[in-house]
Amino acid sequence: MATDKATESYVQPAIPRFDGHYDHWSMLMENFLRSKEYWNLVESGIDAPAEGVVLTEQQQKRVAEQKLKDLKVKNYLFQALDRSILETILEKETSKQIWDSLKKKYEGSDRVKRAVLQTLTRDFENLQMKSGESITDFFARTLGIASKMRSNGGTMEEVKVVEKIMRSLTPKFDYIVCSIEEAKNVAELRVDELQSSLLVHEQRLNRTTASEEQTALKASTFSEPSSSRGGRGHGRGGRGRGRGGRGHRGGGRSGHRDDSKSSHGFKRDDDSEEKGAYHFDKSKVECYRCELKENVESSAIVMVGFHCP
Repeated sequence: MATDKATESYVQPAIPRFDGHYDHWSMLMENFLRSKEYWNLVESGIDAPAEGVVLTEQQQKRVAEQKLKDLKVKNYLFQALDRSILETILEKETSKQIWDSLKKKYEGSDRVKRAVLQTLTRDFENLQMKSGESITDFFARTLGIASKMRSNGGTMEEVKVVEKIMRSLTPKFDYIVCSIEEAKNVAELRVDELQSSLLVHEQRLNRTTASEEQTALKASTFSEPSSSRGGRGHGRGGRGRGRGGRGHRGGGRSGHRDDSKSSHGFKRDDDSEEKGAYHFDKSKVECYRCELKENVESSAIVMVGFHCP
């Protein structure tokens, strides 16, 4: 009973569907057939006996088992292909013949591979981390190009990928790269280990940036009300002085005041360099307490009596 329940709960892996990208599909399909222990049939084919050779009972049994397994492999391949592609390989008798036919049609010739490899090599050399791009996305782009280069016949060692990633990071990771270079041997550093270290530092940088932005937002929020109140206060003061100035000019226009001479002894000084400057005649100044001119101090500017009884 326990075995039956385990069999029922076991989920069969999905068969990879061919979507036109042969390199990706062949990798998935190869792994799928290896997990079923059928890949040797695709790679080597059935050990068919030569014509005229009489097989022993054990050899015949072995050949029959291989043919049965080969039928299972063909069934997996048929399920992975669309009808339009399937119609082109129906005459193939074994799984090896089907696989070789697909490889020849969709993998491309050596000349095509070299052209694709040159393009991928240029992309790899010009690869740079974009502003605002995460470590995970940048590693995915870099490893994707490296994987395509390997599938098209290029040699891509892991140390070369590690060095390229460390050179292509944005300036905010410079001090982290220096720390890694001093603490570890880059030639022995794995891509996964490098990605793990950079992810930790990226999380710290993101927390620091978020904290600084929140502090700046609070500071701007508190400073705006006080600055706006101060501006209104100065504005009223300026308007008050403006009204006084307008009143003074209005008196000049009304004709009731003589700019050259007044009852308090002020007189316009036309020779003054400053426009609108005045001086006063002290002999005509009267004390506002006793109304005596002689009680005004000769050196006093304001009309205050210093000798009043």
